[in-house]
Amino acid sequence: MVDLSVNLCGVKLQNPIIPASGTFGFGAEMAEYYDLNVLGSISVKGTTLHPRFGNPTPRIAESEGGLLNAVGLQNPGADHVVAEELPALRRRFRQPVIGNICGFSADEYRECCRRVAPHVDLIELNISCPNVHEGGMAFGTSCEGAAGVVSAVRSVCDKPLIVKLSPNVTDIVSIARACEDAGADGLTLINTLLGMRIDIRRRTPILANTTGGLSGPAVFPVALRMIYQVRRACHLPIVGCGGVQNAEQVIEMMMAGATAVQVGSENLRNPFACKEIVEQLPEIMNELKINKLTDIIGITE
Repeated sequence: MVDLSVNLCGVKLQNPIIPASGTFGFGAEMAEYYDLNVLGSISVKGTTLHPRFGNPTPRIAESEGGLLNAVGLQNPGADHVVAEELPALRRRFRQPVIGNICGFSADEYRECCRRVAPHVDLIELNISCPNVHEGGMAFGTSCEGAAGVVSAVRSVCDKPLIVKLSPNVTDIVSIARACEDAGADGLTLINTLLGMRIDIRRRTPILANTTGGLSGPAVFPVALRMIYQVRRACHLPIVGCGGVQNAEQVIEMMMAGATAVQVGSENLRNPFACKEIVEQLPEIMNELKINKLTDIIGITE
């Protein structure tokens, strides 16, 4: 019998499969499709301190091999998530919960974490948000910005702190190291890649926001490369994310260095994707003569 369990920042997961933030809602609404307790964990929809309506529509544009989104972090705010969404999820889900938090200043991140952290098992820090005090540059695109927000959140966070990195940088390794030095417990690689599409008949960008984040199968090789590079340079556990569609790709990400793997856009195409991948894993493990998933983490080093 194969062992699918992993240890993520001191938290035991029965398997490494986690629906990615923004692709599974706040979790409870997905319980009508299947028993969520087959999953390793759930990263809930990105939460900001205050409610956000998000960007104007259209917010979604399809592309070959992927999907562009510019939703703009639409969410009901931290207080509502704590009072309504997380309790609803806990009634249906007995496994560890990851709270994904976002902000537009270090103070917002800190306060959002202070409110959300007591109600989840791990915090995932999305540092792809624009820093309003630095001309709109995303926190995660500079070592200083990344380290600053990680330090701010670390000061109020007693839960494992996983930082979700932006791939829209020249050197992902230097950003990862800055987060490690600032007190991160783990890293999620990667967030979406910046892209755009144009309606050639209207001669305007398809997205009202002009640009959006590209996710889906097209980004898998980029995510895999960044996981591999960061694993070799840092000592933190990595949550792989980006274009995963099946169990074989989960194995591939773990061999590159991931301890756990998030499934994102595939949930939008197939609501049963995570469940099916959990079911596929023992078969592919037997085929590859893998007894324990932990034996293959970073094996390509």
